[in-house]
Amino acid sequence: MAAYDAAGFGSMGSGSSDDQAVDMSGVTVPRLGSVGAWWRYLTNVGGLAPVPANFKFGQIPQGVLRLGGTFVLRDDAVIFAHADKFPGDHPNITDVLTVLQTPS
Repeated sequence: MAAYDAAGFGSMGSGSSDDQAVDMSGVTVPRLGSVGAWWRYLTNVGGLAPVPANFKFGQIPQGVLRLGGTFVLRDDAVIFAHADKFPGDHPNITDVLTVLQTPS
């Protein structure tokens, strides 16, 4: 979790002022199609955010609450950074591509 903190990523429900201002209207349910695809999706969650053995029913592992982001690097420099405010809050792909096409 130290790497996430060092990158400036937050977590859901962290109590920051941004938590109340987030518009999640663009968040949609994944289109997975079949029951089998949904089963694979749901059973993969355990591998992505393992639950410690001492957790009790109803507790949420810290890793589940962590938010990520997107970085674009050029050599040793970060030329684009976006920290997600909620799951699925990805940067506009046009913005990322524009940064990539800009000469150094």
